[in-house]
Amino acid sequence: MKVIIDEKRIDEVLSIGVEEIIEKDHLLEALKSGKLLRIKFGIDPTMPDLHLGHSVPLRKLRQFQDLGHKIILIIGDSTAMIGDPSGRSETRKILSFIEVKKNMKNYLRQAEKILDMKKTEVHYNSEWLGNNMMTILELSKAGTIQQVLHRSDFKKRIDDNQDITILEMLYPLLQGYDSVAIKADLELGGTDQKFNLLMGRRVQRYYKIPEQDILTLPILEGVDGIKKMSKSLGNYIALDEKPIEMFGKIMSVPDTLITKYMKLCTDLLLAEINKIEDNLKNKSFNPKNAKMRLAYEIVKIYHNENKAKKAEENFISTFQKKEIPEEMIELDSKKEETLMDILVKAKVLSSNSEFRRLVEEKAITNLENNEKITDVNFIPKVGNKFKIGKRKFIKIK
Repeated sequence: MKVIIDEKRIDEVLSIGVEEIIEKDHLLEALKSGKLLRIKFGIDPTMPDLHLGHSVPLRKLRQFQDLGHKIILIIGDSTAMIGDPSGRSETRKILSFIEVKKNMKNYLRQAEKILDMKKTEVHYNSEWLGNNMMTILELSKAGTIQQVLHRSDFKKRIDDNQDITILEMLYPLLQGYDSVAIKADLELGGTDQKFNLLMGRRVQRYYKIPEQDILTLPILEGVDGIKKMSKSLGNYIALDEKPIEMFGKIMSVPDTLITKYMKLCTDLLLAEINKIEDNLKNKSFNPKNAKMRLAYEIVKIYHNENKAKKAEENFISTFQKKEIPEEMIELDSKKEETLMDILVKAKVLSSNSEFRRLVEEKAITNLENNEKITDVNFIPKVGNKFKIGKRKFIKIK
């Protein structure tokens, strides 16, 4: 595919949903020159499944891909075992290679929901970091302890008397070496990745190769509206989420984030989003209607228009008209098995503690008698139906 140098398209890619560009003039010149750029983005498989937070950089990558540039997707199977310390107040648990391999099992299939994988170059950084002690020793010369300790998250840990491991100090250098290995011209990442992205430039300089430009993107808050979307925090919307579940989760996003989600996660034109934003500000548009439009657009992207319509209809009948949906998640049960064990085993809930929290909040309803479940050891009968939280309906088989 020929590289597209249309100034209007380039300007849109560099301005919409972008926080900062380091060496913008250099990047702009390269994009307008028609040169094929190698554009890098890395994901550490510290948890299974990609979510909408990952979609922000992936969607920006797709825009560059549509301009004809080469996208390099790095799966950080080596760096994931250490864990990125960015924004962390404590050391991550060291992951085994088996855990990392399990986590990344579906990454490429999920990334294909956004990227054209036939045109994407994929690497695992174990290709150059795995069992390569000499590379790591050489890399350690490329940065200094003063530089690494200068980062704000490490400063806070020192102030709070929290440990910082040598491995964590090495992490930015290891990520930076990825840019050397694949000869990156541009690297994308969230604003929380700026230190690591800059270290990539430093490592490239150390190895005497041209330094990459940097493009940072906004952090997408999770459905709690407070913290960065993260599976470990439980505030995420997975790209593999079923249509009805995805629609329902998006409807729980705070009103203040509606247009941010529209800008970062949908294909709506900016002019239309700005109009919705103005109407929300002057209160001429109901936030619930705007959010339903948002949910519809996102479900349409990751499933299709027909499933988006059905998810919307289900939401209206279930949550606005208070009807019980005909389609429910059906779960197998064993004799004398508790509801908690059934739900956790089926991964409807992530843990026993989540079940206990929902019981305390009176958020589990037995639809046979419309009573709240108050006993954490409650044993259901075959045929019982339950509402779990705000959106999940299950039937015991």
